[in-house]
Amino acid sequence: MGMRYEVRLSGEGGQGLVLAGKILAEAAAIYDGKNATQSQSYGPEARGGASRSEVIISDEDIDYPKATNIDLLLALTQESSDKYSKDLKENGILLVDSEAVTKLPEGNFNVYKVPISEIARSKIGKVVVANIVALGIIAELSTIVSIDSLESAVLARVPKGTEELNLKAFRTGMEVAQELLK
Repeated sequence: MGMRYEVRLSGEGGQGLVLAGKILAEAAAIYDGKNATQSQSYGPEARGGASRSEVIISDEDIDYPKATNIDLLLALTQESSDKYSKDLKENGILLVDSEAVTKLPEGNFNVYKVPISEIARSKIGKVVVANIVALGIIAELSTIVSIDSLESAVLARVPKGTEELNLKAFRTGMEVAQELLK
């Protein structure tokens, strides 16, 4: 059986989770030559409602595009942590925004508490790039997609005129993760 890696990015509408999922899937498929699929789901209210983006990365055909046995879960809200942590596989990775997620779920997985929104606000100057900071952290924690591929996908996907800002956010997230892994 080949490699299959499932990622769920979760939080609320307006946090850029769909964009982050598209960047991750594009980096894997177009730049790294793996098979990848991305899907999304969000509540009826775009901003503030529940939102999630799922990415499946595999070296074989992907016959079922939904994440059911998650390797890595990003939870930017308490609600998303509570709702989705049950789908994390044993020894999976739970990455939470420590500003928003104060009650951690119990389970046999690796938990990383990072003030993702605060890092975006204080180090980049814009909380809107918290999704890209999180992507940088995910890149280092999972190593499932190459850094060069992710940087190329970030540059291809973010709004024109924000490329340098988003690249700085991505690299800042990587640096944060490197400190976590020491």
